[in-house]
Amino acid sequence: MSGQALPSRQAADQRHFDAGPPPVALYVHWPWCLRKCPYCDFNSHPTPGKLPQAAYIDALLADLDSELAMQPVEQTLESLFIGGGTPSLIQPAELTRLIAGIRDRLSLTPDAEVTLEANPGAADAACLAHALEAGVNRLSLGVQSLSDLRLNAIGRMHDARQARQAVFEARQAGCGNLNIDLMFGLPGQSLAEARTDLQAALALEPDHLSYYQLTLEPETAFARAPPALPEDDLLADMSDQGHQLLADFGYEHYEISAHAQPDRSCRHNLNYWTFGDYLGIGAGAHGKRTDVTLGRVVRRVKWSDPARYLAAAQPGQTAPAAFVAEASELGDQDLKLEFALNALRLQQGVSLKLFEARTGLAANRLADARARAEDLGLLGHSATCLRPTAQGQRFLNSLLECFMSDFA
Repeated sequence: MSGQALPSRQAADQRHFDAGPPPVALYVHWPWCLRKCPYCDFNSHPTPGKLPQAAYIDALLADLDSELAMQPVEQTLESLFIGGGTPSLIQPAELTRLIAGIRDRLSLTPDAEVTLEANPGAADAACLAHALEAGVNRLSLGVQSLSDLRLNAIGRMHDARQARQAVFEARQAGCGNLNIDLMFGLPGQSLAEARTDLQAALALEPDHLSYYQLTLEPETAFARAPPALPEDDLLADMSDQGHQLLADFGYEHYEISAHAQPDRSCRHNLNYWTFGDYLGIGAGAHGKRTDVTLGRVVRRVKWSDPARYLAAAQPGQTAPAAFVAEASELGDQDLKLEFALNALRLQQGVSLKLFEARTGLAANRLADARARAEDLGLLGHSATCLRPTAQGQRFLNSLLECFMSDFA
């Protein structure tokens, strides 16, 4: 959502970041893919022939320089995430240059989590091996299904054999931290098929599994021509079945759609969900930065069209904000809602002290919203934390509406 108008000096003074600045992560967006999937609402574009790879890496590093000119980063980063699009399309030499350029500009912890998204069919063994050599230590594979019939139904370019091959090649290359994305609720999918699909994914022994429902997002091909999807009751059964199966295999269900083996939770995403800060570079990338001195939290969004984004890196574009399409400051109501939108996705909930540390607001600012949610049985009764009940986890939108009432 867009931020409210810049708060007054008096309003900003009412925010106190006594715990200091939040942790910071870095997100890098690669906007191109081989083909746009019909369900995808990310900022991704089919490859326009020969990709301007070197120019785009130049632009990413210039974008990062601009970010640091606008607001330096004093913290050491614990995570870097290269997403898309299909970042596994980045040429090996350019990926090496990108990660080296980032390390030249920012301090990363020795064990920083460095993730690269890849799609089966768009990443061969040599590509994955080079990514690990360049500094990537976590791969996220967009498998989505291990049924050729269902992969075809959702417009994926790879087949089940290629998906299994990608997992094998990632392991052969030395990847010790592997995520698989898997969908349920696919067109024509039955409860038994959803179970078989998940069992096939678990047989690949990923360290982390993102298990989420296919949804029809606005302005996608599926929204314009919707396929026949399973009914709501069947979707609920698929979700319950999947969560139980994942638990049986030793995966912790730590966030709505995220399941991990011990010590394999995604640190980058946990930073989002605990309302940490993050730099966003690349076409359409979003960022959130906190200025504890001024008591302000600002979001910046970069130009989404790759050509417009690349133009910002041309000679003569000297303004630090040349890559920025939109900047907005979060008002108090924005901070309360956005914190809830992120933190209430976590199954274990978060402390009210974290709310104060990340928003600069007193915990009593949430009193009315908490009372509404507790009365509805969506939030557990606690004086010290925000933790969704089982019902609140199932009906997250209803829970979030309790935090939106102040906007009325």
